[in-house]
Order: sequence, then structure tokens, then C-alpha cells
Amino acid sequence: MQKKDLIFGSVIILLFLPVFLIEPLLDAYKTFNQQHGMIMSFVKFAVLATLGEVIGLRIKTGEYNKTGFGILPRALVWGLLGLTIQMAFVIFSVGTPQFLAYLGLEHAPAAFNAPGFSTMKLLVAFSISAAMNLIYAPVMMTLHKITDTHIENNGGTLAGLLQPINIGEIMAGINWKVQWSFVFRKTIPFFWIPAHTITFLLPADYRVLFAAILGIVLGVLLAVAAILGKK
Repeated sequence: MQKKDLIFGSVIILLFLPVFLIEPLLDAYKTFNQQHGMIMSFVKFAVLATLGEVIGLRIKTGEYNKTGFGILPRALVWGLLGLTIQMAFVIFSVGTPQFLAYLGLEHAPAAFNAPGFSTMKLLVAFSISAAMNLIYAPVMMTLHKITDTHIENNGGTLAGLLQPINIGEIMAGINWKVQWSFVFRKTIPFFWIPAHTITFLLPADYRVLFAAILGIVLGVLLAVAAILGKK
């Protein structure tokens, strides 16, 4: 670990730790999150998932930023993706328990919304995570790959981000072997489904925050996928 890594880590800790240690700040976060969930989802993913990509860049290149990387465009894209993630959380956390009830597990919705822990709640949380990650996650990950490539192709600028996206050309250039064998086949069943099972066991106020923190991990995984794609 180099000096710049210690400085980077210290700055991150100093920025985020007060929110959890100072009770008025934590209360303010909870209140604003309850009243403006979509706005907070945008902010959390714009900050935390982009932070993950910065760490991923450090893994790939040894630097936290470089010309053409485009931190601001990536943050904007992650914020917009965060809105869709919040939407997915609402749809799957409400719809999956109802579907389980339709299949015969009548107590699934009540168990999921009940406080505390139970075997039924674990089963429902796992089902929500599996449904969301098998149906929504591949689409989101592919969309991110497309926007990520578009940002790089246009110099990492905000103006470049607003240029028309050549989706067909970008999709034709994706290394689908890596996208399938690593991003989809390995990270979804072995990391994302278990991780989001834990997410859906948390109180509702903390689910999207925890998911955004996992976005840091996503940035690292995407960096690994990029390295594999170049081999």
C-alpha cells in the first residue's frame, strides 16, 4: 500500500464516518431518505458506485484518475442507474413476496415485513434477491458496460456523454465471453444473490444504502472483468 492509498482511504473515512457517529446527522439522513428515496438513491449511487470505479481504476492502472476516465460523467450515469435500482428494489421487494403467496406460501409477505429474523424471512429475502439479480441485474450490468464504453470513447467529458450512443457498435465490441463467464455466471450467483439476500434482511431505510456500498465492490469487479477482457 502506497502513501496515496493511505491518504485516499483516510479522506473517505473522514467524509463518511461522521454521518454514522453524529446522531443528528444520522437522523437527518433517515428522515430525508424516507421522504425523498429517489433523490437519495441517485446521490448514494453517484457517490459510492463511482468511488468503486475509481478504486477499480487504481487496480487496473495504479492511478485513481486519468485523462479520459470521466469521473463526473460516470457519477451522473451511476446516479441515473441508481434510480432504476431503487425502482427494482420496490418492484421486487413487493412483487416477489406476493408471487410466493400466489405459489402457496401465504405468510411470505407478512414474514418479510415482520421485524426480527425468521427462516421464512430468510427464504423470502433470498427469493427477492434471486429474482432481482436474474431478471434485472444482467440488463443493468450490460447498460452500464455500454455507457462506460461510450464515456471512454468520447474522452470522459460531460459533453461527450451527451453525444448519441452507438449502442449496436458498442454491443458488438463487448467481450461477451467475459461478460457471461465472469460477470453473469460467477458474480451473480456467488456474490450478488447472497449479498442482496443480506440487503433485504435489513430495515428498509438501509437497503439502498447497503446496495450502494456494494456498488464499491461492483466497481472492483468491473475492473477485474476489464482486465480479463484484455487477456
